[in-house]
Amino acid sequence: MSAADHRLHLYELPRAELTARLAEWNFSPVHAARLWNYLYWECADSLAAMPELPAKVRVRLEETFRLGGPALVREAQSTDGFTRKLLLALDDGRVVETVLMRFTGRMTACVSSQAGCAMGCVFCATGQMGFQRHLTAGEIVGQAMQVQRRLRGQGERLRNLVLMGMGEPLHNYDAVMRAVDILRDQNGCALGASRITLSTVGVVPGIVRLADEARPVHLAVSLHAATQAERVALVPVAKKWPLDELIAACRYFCTKLQRRIFFEWALIEGKNDTAEHAHAVGRLLHGLPTQVNLIPLNPTAGFGGEPSRAEAAKRFQKILVEHYGLPSTVRQRRGLDIAAGCGQLAGADRERGA
Repeated sequence: MSAADHRLHLYELPRAELTARLAEWNFSPVHAARLWNYLYWECADSLAAMPELPAKVRVRLEETFRLGGPALVREAQSTDGFTRKLLLALDDGRVVETVLMRFTGRMTACVSSQAGCAMGCVFCATGQMGFQRHLTAGEIVGQAMQVQRRLRGQGERLRNLVLMGMGEPLHNYDAVMRAVDILRDQNGCALGASRITLSTVGVVPGIVRLADEARPVHLAVSLHAATQAERVALVPVAKKWPLDELIAACRYFCTKLQRRIFFEWALIEGKNDTAEHAHAVGRLLHGLPTQVNLIPLNPTAGFGGEPSRAEAAKRFQKILVEHYGLPSTVRQRRGLDIAAGCGQLAGADRERGA
């Protein structure tokens, strides 16, 4: 599709807005309901694939809206047998990556919220590439629908969504929340709020806004260090939102919503995986309803650190639970051979051996 096409994407509209638009054209709400079903249940990728809509409705829609994309450029399958990565092209030629992961009893899509990222985390491939632009709500929804089409062909449906791909979701708050509302619609994809997780590097105003708006999604905070100096070295945006302000925002979130927070910790050998670091985490998170997700560092070209050894991860876990009562998990590493692991997405065809 030409980049000059400025028609609004159908994926941009929540059901109420779509119904209202058709009503303005004097079309029956029945047609709006059928269109919504085509979009989100039957996963139609064109108006031509909606034969039960009257021709006059399809013609009017074609004049005003567009449907399609983000377009698939390449699909890569990991040798682990559980991970698939989609390289998707946006209308302006930029690309993003979406990852589909299979776990016992569920399929999870990891979607991007920005092309590039402005947060600059030193060990993250997306942060290393810099910020390009925000994605629209329709581009975020479109990633989920790319995954949904593939699963539908296998007799499955998407059950879990994590906003942990390229970009910082809370830096693109309005578009992300609009996309979440569309994907949660019970007449469409019907993703439960308990099955949606948003990951932030620590955008304090966004965390507070999530709490004030009582957004019913899980929150994961990328922590990676338990002192301000150490955190700034890994997460430069901590200069803008210092660690004490971040923890205060997290306590506000937990208190206001009576909900726990997940904290993510990239385990880097010799840098943040010692017993002293584990104790520092325990003291920092004391009193917070939380779980710590320990993630052995995934390699990127722009960072020379190494993942912690298994024994260091086990020691870290033992200290957290025995001394501070903090539950934790060590995340299973997947998709490394296709650069689909946490922190490896960079919107480029750079799989190893490709």
